[in-house]
Amino acid sequence: MVERGARRSARFYLACAGVGLAAGLLSGLFGVGGGTVIVPLLVLLLGFDQRLAAGTSLAAIVPTASVGVISYALTGSVAWVPAIILAAGAVIGAQIGSWLLAKIPQNALRWGFVGFLVVVIVMLFIVVPSRDAVLELNWGVGIGLAGLGLFTGIMAGLLGVGGGVIVVPALMFLFGTSDLIAKGTSLLMMIPTAISGTVGNARRRNVDLVAALVVGLAACTTTALGAWIATLLNPLTANILFAAFLTFIASQMAIRAVKAHRAARATKRAAQPSGGHR
Repeated sequence: MVERGARRSARFYLACAGVGLAAGLLSGLFGVGGGTVIVPLLVLLLGFDQRLAAGTSLAAIVPTASVGVISYALTGSVAWVPAIILAAGAVIGAQIGSWLLAKIPQNALRWGFVGFLVVVIVMLFIVVPSRDAVLELNWGVGIGLAGLGLFTGIMAGLLGVGGGVIVVPALMFLFGTSDLIAKGTSLLMMIPTAISGTVGNARRRNVDLVAALVVGLAACTTTALGAWIATLLNPLTANILFAAFLTFIASQMAIRAVKAHRAARATKRAAQPSGGHR
């Protein structure tokens, strides 16, 4: 287990930098926060517990997403006002999700999210967005974006997933945006949401700021590269790669659900009387 405040070894900094490089590339390429990479790697490589890894990941997302937004903005691929609407809904939704966390079985949520990702993966092969598509804002679209942000925030609070895996496909399929605008807008939405969550985590001592700084700075060096690669890919190829990424996330979520189910059954059996004694 990593000790906060302890002297950091060279291995610690190198591992954090490596995690950041991988997360930054995926963040720029797919418009996601990178938490799906950062959290498991911090747990596996540095012995972080799940809560500390999640809090550290959220803090590292702030600089990573900021560089990603700049990279997409240079090509005009950020819808600024829609991103603000999404962020407002997400901040509120995250509070609701945190409240619901203690009331809804985690395994039911995991399987529900896996089902959602499966639908998205199938849609990625059916609907290929146009690079010329834009997000035209009106009252109906604004209400829809607020609802999407609220749902994204709730899922983030319940499952600890980044908003990109929800927002990017939703913007493409429900609002008809191009894949690049969806990714750039998703990254902008994450910044205020991540800042809000990081402040709360810092108060609860659920974030390693040193690790977050190293991961975030390393991620900044590859985020722009990922965003540049995204502009080179045609929409179909980008969809295929995003589908592969979502398949990885869905499989990891399913594995966690199966392990949790088995652990619950083992605990239930251990709690039952052994029998044979009256």
